[in-house]
Amino acid sequence: MVAAFADTGTAWVETRERRIARLNALARLMDTAIRVPGTDIRFGADAMLGLVPGIGDAGGALIGLYIVNEARRLGLPKRKLARMVGNLGVDAMFGAVPLAGDLFDVYFKAHKRNIQVILDHFDMERSDLKDITPKRR
Repeated sequence: MVAAFADTGTAWVETRERRIARLNALARLMDTAIRVPGTDIRFGADAMLGLVPGIGDAGGALIGLYIVNEARRLGLPKRKLARMVGNLGVDAMFGAVPLAGDLFDVYFKAHKRNIQVILDHFDMERSDLKDITPKRR
């Protein structure tokens, strides 16, 4: 019977790591998916969505709230969740400014910051996350 509990505990840890890896992949897509050739400047879907007036910034904020909700489900304390919501608030507030907000999105990567809050809580590094990208055939 003890082995069953040990197996269940191991499966839960693997599931948690996989969930965090999936959130990390989403944050990468939103914040750093595209690199400007010849520079170290990276941006993602959040900066591109911000170019669409009105709904673009709202879409980025909704995806950010999904990450915060997953952090809540993973068991992060309210103080850390509030910090994550604060990151999204800063991103949404400055991101709403036409053009200047889009440049701000390139440098203030709220989704990546929020993933770092999750990783710090579980005492993990980005290198601990397994690549969940499906292999090409």
